[in-house]
Amino acid sequence: MLTVTVLCVGTLKEAYLRDAVAEYAKRLSAYCKFQVWERKNEQLLSCLNPRAFKIALCVEGKMLSSEELAAEMEALPTKGVSEVIFVIGDSDGMDESVKKACDLRLSFSRMTFPHQLMRVVLCEQIYRAFTIIHNGKYHK
Repeated sequence: MLTVTVLCVGTLKEAYLRDAVAEYAKRLSAYCKFQVWERKNEQLLSCLNPRAFKIALCVEGKMLSSEELAAEMEALPTKGVSEVIFVIGDSDGMDESVKKACDLRLSFSRMTFPHQLMRVVLCEQIYRAFTIIHNGKYHK
């Protein structure tokens, strides 16, 4: 079973955002070992497992469709990867050293989103990816 980690800076202050992440974490438990790590910006690099597939969320990254993200995630175990780490920086962005340590730079849009809301959007897309992989009804 794939381990999926969302590594992010800071804590979610708003209850509705925490509730949304908790709901997706509950749903994801059927598909993977899912965890959220909240760290300080200067701790991100040290949290990146060198054996994991690491994805930095950044505006200059590659844009993928939901189906393409699902295909990327589905292929990981066949490449010997058992963990994927998605990294979300804070409102000041992400240090270049963290981006360089990642295997993929992923952009959800050229627009700027609040980093706390992005955590919810990412969790939803991870859930969507797993439902695509498992032919679930969620993705239309």
